[in-house]
Amino acid sequence: PLEGFDMMKRAGFSCCDFSLDSYFTDLSFSSPETNVFFRKSVQELKDFFAPHKEAAEIAGIKINQMCMQYPVCIPNMAMEIAEYLMHTVASKSMEICAFFGCSYLVMSGFDASWGIGRDEVAWEWTEKLIESLAPMAKELEIAMCIENSCKDSCCDVEKLLMYIDCMNERYNAEILGFCFNTGHAKLSGIDFEDMITKLGNRLKVFHIHDNDGNRNLHQIPFTLAGDGQNVLPTDWEGFIRGLRRIHFDKVLSFETASVLSSFPEKMKQDVLRLVAQIGDYFMGEIRHS
Repeated sequence: PLEGFDMMKRAGFSCCDFSLDSYFTDLSFSSPETNVFFRKSVQELKDFFAPHKEAAEIAGIKINQMCMQYPVCIPNMAMEIAEYLMHTVASKSMEICAFFGCSYLVMSGFDASWGIGRDEVAWEWTEKLIESLAPMAKELEIAMCIENSCKDSCCDVEKLLMYIDCMNERYNAEILGFCFNTGHAKLSGIDFEDMITKLGNRLKVFHIHDNDGNRNLHQIPFTLAGDGQNVLPTDWEGFIRGLRRIHFDKVLSFETASVLSSFPEKMKQDVLRLVAQIGDYFMGEIRHS
């Protein structure tokens, strides 16, 4: 872990997003017994992640946000697997988040395209998951951050504003916030500036990446220009204007891991440095009045 955190620090990063997906690859959706990692006790999980926590502290990297497993549920799965995902895995993800001293846990909403029905039904499932975890979120002082997927129930900004405000008022705490995913927003045709402005201080974290407007590519910003060859331009100017309007002063987090895996090992430090420099550019433009 220390080698990885040191690479981030040398590249110019001060924070990271710690994803739990890599510990979730052995689950068969036909049998809940195949994923053994999250069957560990909470203490066993803390022991497992202790070297990661120590390494981040040594390197000077703050674990600013974490990502819950994806998917949180899929259609037509056995009920025991759904229960395992939505309760055992989700609640233990929150315990790991608290162990890292992390305040934000990103969670994707349910997508109607998974086969669970209309957007309204997908939103009902999303609500059930959030509300089952809400008391724990308050106790651990964690804000669950709903992420907009490509085309799901979490793209309706007016509904989101009302729900986030209602939940936070009910618990008298910021247990719910939003993670703005730029790549998914582009694929959904969302106006970056408008949505960011409406979210205001409810916007807690980001997944920043780029695509061609057709596929969820998770590329580095500015690397896919609108050149008239089936590549739609990304409205980074609207992104900057929106954040400037809400006086954004939190962390800009990039979701570009797939980019790193495509480069030779000797180039990874340089690629990381480029991503960090883009973050510096964004922050400079956001703060510029």
